[in-house]
Parts: sequence; C-alpha cells; structure tokens
Amino acid sequence: MSPPIAPVGWSRWLVPPAALAIHLSIGQAYAWSVFKPPLEDALGLSGTQSALPFQLGIVMLGLSAAFGGTLVERRGPRWAMTVALVCFSSGFLLSALGAATEQFWLIVLGYGFVGGIGLGIGYISPVSTLIKWFPDRPGMATGIAIMGFGGGALIASPWSAQMLESFGSDSSGIALAFLVHGLSYAVFMLLGVLLVRVPRPAGAPTAVEQAADGRPATPAGPQVSARQALRTPQFWLLWVVLCMNVTAGIGILEKAAPMITDFFADTPTPVSATAAAGFVALLSAANMAGRIGWSSTSDLIGRKNIYRVYLGAGVLMYALIALVGSSSKPLFVLCALVILSFYGGGFATIPAYLKDLFGTCQVGAIHGRLLTAWSTAGVLGPLIVNWIADRQEEAGKHGAELYGTSLFIMMGLLVVGFAANELVRPVHPSHHLDAVTPEKGTPDVGRRQQSEPA
Repeated sequence: MSPPIAPVGWSRWLVPPAALAIHLSIGQAYAWSVFKPPLEDALGLSGTQSALPFQLGIVMLGLSAAFGGTLVERRGPRWAMTVALVCFSSGFLLSALGAATEQFWLIVLGYGFVGGIGLGIGYISPVSTLIKWFPDRPGMATGIAIMGFGGGALIASPWSAQMLESFGSDSSGIALAFLVHGLSYAVFMLLGVLLVRVPRPAGAPTAVEQAADGRPATPAGPQVSARQALRTPQFWLLWVVLCMNVTAGIGILEKAAPMITDFFADTPTPVSATAAAGFVALLSAANMAGRIGWSSTSDLIGRKNIYRVYLGAGVLMYALIALVGSSSKPLFVLCALVILSFYGGGFATIPAYLKDLFGTCQVGAIHGRLLTAWSTAGVLGPLIVNWIADRQEEAGKHGAELYGTSLFIMMGLLVVGFAANELVRPVHPSHHLDAVTPEKGTPDVGRRQQSEPA
C-alpha cells in the first residue's frame, strides 16, 4: 500500500481530522475501567485479573510502537492506520468471543495483545505526517491528534456504560458491547484511513505556495536516522524526561478516585463516590486540554522551556498536595488538574521536541522507540502509589497519610526529569545523515570536519 500523495490544492488541515479519527478510537483504552466490575462479577475475576487486558495493552503499545516505528515510516500513514484498524477492531471481536464463551484468556489475548498492537501502531501512525505538514507549528499539530487519545475515554466511558446498561452486565451483554465497539471503531477509523495524505515530494514550495495550496515548507535543520538517534545522549535524556513526567501523572490518574476519598475521609466534608467519579472525569478533561494547550504553547516558548514548566511546576503542585492538600478541597483538585494537564502536554509535546533535535526524516520511528518510556512509567507510577499506600495501611495509617511518601517520591522523580531536560543539547553533527555513511552507519570523518565550526 503506497502512501497517498496529496494533490495540488489539497488542504493540510484535513490531516488532523484523519489523525483524530484514529486517536479518538484507540483512546478507548483509558475507559477500560468501565468493563472491570462487570467482568469481575460475570467471570469471577479479582481486581488484579480484570486489569490484565489493559496492562498488557499498554505494554504492547510501547513495544509495537518501538519495533514497528521504522516500518510505519517506510510504509506510510495509510498502511499504519489500516494495521491499527485491523488489530484494534479484531481485539474487540476476539474479546467478544471470549466473553460469550466465558474464556477470559481470549479477552486478554484480544484486547491486550492484538488490540495493544493496534494501540501502538495507531498512536504513532500520524505523527511524522503531521510534523511534515506543519513544520511551522509541530506542537499544535501533534497536540490536536494526541488530544484525541486523551479524550477518547470521555466518549467511550458513557457510551460503554450505556451499552452495558442496555445489553446487561452478564457475559452475553459484555460480549455484545465488545462486538459493537469493534464494528463501530472499524468504521470510524476507516474515515482516517481514507482521508490521510502525505505531502508532495516534488520541488520545495515557497511560503506563498504553502499559503496557496496548503503544502508544507521544506524541512530544515538536522536529519538523524532512528538507528543513529539511539546512539545519542539526547534520545536517552528525553527518554528519562518522558518517563519521569508520565510516572508522576499516571500515579495520580490510576488512583484518583480512592486518593481524593482518602484525603478527605477524616474531614467534616468527606468526598462521596459520585463526587470522586466526577473528579476522575475532570482529570480526563485536564489531560485532554493539556495535550493541545501546552503543546501549542511550546511552539511559542520552545520545547525545553515547556518541559521546565511541566517538571518544575509539577514539583510545586505535588508539594502543595503533600503539605496542605488535605486542608483544602479546591486546592487539591486544582493541583491535580494542573499535574494531569502536564501529563497530557508531555505526551503531545515530545514528538515536536524530537523533531527539533532529530529532524523529520524518521521522527515517527524515533517517537515509537521513545514510547518504551511510557510502558515503563505505566508500571512504575501505579506500583509506587499502590505499594506504598498498602504498606502504610498495614502500619495503621489512614487518610492522607497513605500517600505522603509516594508524593515526595514523585517530586524526586520530577527533579530527575528536570535535570535531564537541562542536559539536552543539539545533536552533534557527526550523527546527522549527511555525516553518516549509508553502508555501515558510521560517521564520515571528512564530512564531519566540514560541518563542524573551526
């Protein structure tokens, strides 16, 4: 399947809706918790078991993005979106079969393994294409698409809950809900597959031409291959930056409802289950808004500066929650919303940060490899918060005391991420494509000497 070339006069503003069609669909992953209680009741599962499909899905997201990134770059966005459609929808269909036959391993295989591959390939499928279409505003462009992943749960959660209410929450009702999900998302994702286009490779357009027909300007700056990027300190520094930022955000996101309930359990105004659910919805909205808001801001103030905000202000927000959060409900909610906006913003800004450092040549493949930081953080963040809370409870503590230690650990991780961001420098010219021999992938000494200042 060859990448579809945009005809003359085709608007680049049609690419973000194509990307949104994919990301709004795969963003359903954040709504998995809706299926947990019905599955536990219908199949006799524990909470840990019912989380397995989601956990495996996130792991496969990182792995498939890392190993499939180069292939996505080579085959183009339409091929990648098609693979994502087939895998993600097939995952739901396998899960429907598993629920209907009460075989939980089929749900784990379908939603977690097969669907997780669709998550990873779908997540990175539009990134490099968007950056090539919007070299003038890469943060905004990727923010629009990745916003969809954060906002997918806002659609999927009530939709899934309504289906379970209509179809029933027994195994047959769950199976029917999975089936409807699989078929509906296939149709919606197909819109993105049909709509996406790549820029015309012929002659570099001028700024006037770009305004006339929507074509992007010629890519400028360094160009580094995905293989060579792994050999640079910049890649690994950004890996640490993303991992620390995501760990801090997902630690609150995964434990949001019980955390706010525990913080105010011993106060005159405890938080009800309904209010806790509303808090979770607010966090999802902040996650989504941060993806477009902060990433667009990065186009104005620069990528390093915006990560200084994410990581530095994140430390302050965690400190306020740890020290005075239990004394003020509005302050607790505000700080948590800011942290989750930084969490979403970090995801949306990282592709533009990679573009600034490594160029647009293989930015999708580089982004895919970097998403292994997400897989790590997806395990690390919830583990820190839950394990420490369990230990504190065993020690006889309760309320806000359950989270004090983990909050200070999160502050420390953000400081580590802040330091890593400060160490990021432009990539050395020896790693640029014009300084690397294609046969062995080693620096061409002569070209390197020419490119380096005297």
